[in-house]
Amino acid sequence: MRPMNPAAPVAPKQLVRALILCIGLAGALAAQAERADRFKPLNFVADSARADDARQVNILTGDVDITKGTMILRAQRVEVRQNTNGTQNAVATGGSAGRAYFRQKREGLDEYIEGESERIEYDGATDVIRFTGRAVMRRLRGAAVADEVVGQTITYNNTTDVFQVAGGPDSAAPGGRVRGVISPKPGSDAAGSQP
Repeated sequence: MRPMNPAAPVAPKQLVRALILCIGLAGALAAQAERADRFKPLNFVADSARADDARQVNILTGDVDITKGTMILRAQRVEVRQNTNGTQNAVATGGSAGRAYFRQKREGLDEYIEGESERIEYDGATDVIRFTGRAVMRRLRGAAVADEVVGQTITYNNTTDVFQVAGGPDSAAPGGRVRGVISPKPGSDAAGSQP
């Protein structure tokens, strides 16, 4: 994919075509999370923790580091709620440079999905992650970045392998836009012809 020129105006038809292309290429970035993670215990380290068993909520503050199988969540503050079905929901805010961080391994591959934003919401029952405020999401092959999207809000559904990116005033891309780079899949003709 060619680099985008941020100064070049985009005609409405070009914008519609670009959106259709992004939707069509969504599968290239989509990934299914490591299935076993749902059944792993949630481990945490923080400066302080408050547990409210009656409301089934735990509030972790101060340099919070959570692991659950291959899933990693880092933030300044994380609120974890227990659902009646045994899954957990988490809302993470703050962290390094004011952004929380999320990372999870893809099922059966040497690939990871990672993202950063001012707020991260994880719904364990639906396996949906929502990055809000200066949002960035990447797919890593090994340690190399393969794909990346940026915007104000990114919603990523591990179950359906679909993500949506919205622009706005708090976008990580200049001018409130949505930006992305999607690489050809390894082993494809297009990947083989790259310099």
